[in-house]
Amino acid sequence: MTTAFDTLTFLHGPAMPNRLMLAPLTNQQSHDDGTLSDEEFRWLTMRATGGFGLTMTCAAHVQPVGQGFAGQLGAFSDDHLPGLTRLAAALNSTGTVSYMQLHHAGNRAPAALVGTPVCPSDDPATGARALTTGEVQQVVADFVHAARRAQQAGFHGVELHGAHGYLICQFLSAELNQRTDHYGGSLENRSRLLFELVDRVRAECGDGLALAVRLSPERFGMKIDEMTEVYARLVAGGKVDLIDMSLWDVDKQPVEERHQGRTLTQVFAELPRGQVRLGVAGKIHDPADVQRILDMGVDVAVLGRVGILHHDYPQRMRADRAWIPRRPPADPELLLAEGMSPRFIEYMRSNFKGFVAG
Repeated sequence: MTTAFDTLTFLHGPAMPNRLMLAPLTNQQSHDDGTLSDEEFRWLTMRATGGFGLTMTCAAHVQPVGQGFAGQLGAFSDDHLPGLTRLAAALNSTGTVSYMQLHHAGNRAPAALVGTPVCPSDDPATGARALTTGEVQQVVADFVHAARRAQQAGFHGVELHGAHGYLICQFLSAELNQRTDHYGGSLENRSRLLFELVDRVRAECGDGLALAVRLSPERFGMKIDEMTEVYARLVAGGKVDLIDMSLWDVDKQPVEERHQGRTLTQVFAELPRGQVRLGVAGKIHDPADVQRILDMGVDVAVLGRVGILHHDYPQRMRADRAWIPRRPPADPELLLAEGMSPRFIEYMRSNFKGFVAG
């Protein structure tokens, strides 16, 4: 039986010492120019010290126009390298595997932060304009530049954020992507941006950098059959180490009627994946939840909100398999002690009703 404290090897990069990964969590703690703050440094290093086998940064934007939220970590400039290098060194010293998530918000970028956002196609709902073909190619180049910065900083890997309706996901969406060039139309064309990113990052960063891809199987125009096809192509390519499926709830039944009868976790855990590893995220809370998804064939439990509540979740779980983590609402004083800044606490209060007490 696979347990949470079995090691996990990858095609590229170091092995995870356990199967528990900190999810990439929006926290609004970086400086306005995208440089690392002491608050974000403390938040992430506490989780690594607390025993997470893989510690993922929040989404780091690869272009200024791709900024998705205030206080977002940046990866679009060499000015970010000193802070990223400091962070990677501190994470790596704990024995965790360190990844930086690479992100472009596309039409979800607030106009107040970026001016006119960009998108695969003109989007009147958000005021975003379509990228030219040349600009799409620049997006690819800037993701690769960001991956090389992460590697130079010392991170073990990077993750391409292809979920949650951000730019890569927008290209995948048949609803939003109405392009008529070779980045629109068929699934092959709509997924071209993602696969160009995978190919270019692997080619330019070599085998020393691990590479993950985060996907959503539903919402934002995503269809399960299309996502399973993308999943299969990622596996077949042999260039990706981890596919990180953001499911919102690991026990959720698919919306699409033809896929009902199995949970979303089962849909993807049952697909062949060779040596590519599968992580899932979505309301994994108690140690029993972790074991249950491992028993379903998942390789990595991706922990979000419970990782906010307990910076040392892995250590507590290892010490006592009967341990039951706390649940929201959480007092602000407790959250401060768990490494959250006041700004992060207010973000959670505003966006996740009932998480913060009071």
